[in-house]
Amino acid sequence: RSGADVMIPETRLDPVESLPDYDKLGVTSDPTLLKETVVLKLNGGLGTGMGLDKAKSLLEVSTGNSFLDLIAKQVASMKEEFKTDLNFMLMNSFATSEDTLKALAKYPYLGTGSDLEFVQNKAPKVTASDMTPASWAKEPGHEWCPPGHGDLYPAMLGSGTLDKLLGKGFKYMFVSNSDNLGATLDLKILTYFATNKAPFMMEVAVRTDADKKGGHLAKDKATGGLLLRESAQCPEADEKEFQNISKYKFFNTNNLWVDLVALKGLFEANNGSLPLPVMKNAKTVDPRDKNSTKVLQLETAMGAAIECFPGASALVIPRSRLP
Repeated sequence: RSGADVMIPETRLDPVESLPDYDKLGVTSDPTLLKETVVLKLNGGLGTGMGLDKAKSLLEVSTGNSFLDLIAKQVASMKEEFKTDLNFMLMNSFATSEDTLKALAKYPYLGTGSDLEFVQNKAPKVTASDMTPASWAKEPGHEWCPPGHGDLYPAMLGSGTLDKLLGKGFKYMFVSNSDNLGATLDLKILTYFATNKAPFMMEVAVRTDADKKGGHLAKDKATGGLLLRESAQCPEADEKEFQNISKYKFFNTNNLWVDLVALKGLFEANNGSLPLPVMKNAKTVDPRDKNSTKVLQLETAMGAAIECFPGASALVIPRSRLP
């Protein structure tokens, strides 16, 4: 309604020419850092595109094992390998919390209640024609949406999770999607992140033709800092350059490393919020009914926080860390 421009035009950007590469890191892994690290999985997504009305992570991936089962076993394996009590958490949404907690009850070593999960916020869907909150009597649950995974940061603050983790001495957080089983906590990357003292680090991969429509990493011409441009933020006139994989070489894998002390400091510097760029997505109020009321969903992306942290960095990772 304010008329704010939510696009990131080509004129604002420079390409990122080169980045440190995982395969060339000369670091000696330090297992003692695991005591200060929390592993967080984003688990707010429903498998609506696959006809599910439950968490996508409950899909069976191998015989008798869902994504959640395999994640639980990965955590158990790391605890055993490093003889340490690795801290694990989920960010669920209002649509996935109940089913997820039920499915993970058989793995008590993961934790329970607020030690295991916090629930992201929800926002009203906005009717596209008049900007009022959408109503849908057939299924009132459809009137609400998660505000994108950029809600990770305010949800951590608002739920008290950030302060609780800091109070327990945690400093580093590794975040990834629950449907990415390649994104295990890699001790070499953790050690590199801690040693370099960057407040925020994004794992990126080299773009191929298959990745050209997804978001890419770039540099802000004005500040020289890194930023993420998603397709929803690209003006139509710049689409060809957006998809130019020889110019914009890297894409965000949504595997992120965050210094929790730096995150708390950023909130304090911005009066309790994080100035993430907003994306405007056109949808229908019932995602399965394309003839239902047209709505707008305002979302933020957690990777976009790379532009909020001065000194944020990125690391090129092998494809084995992708789904």
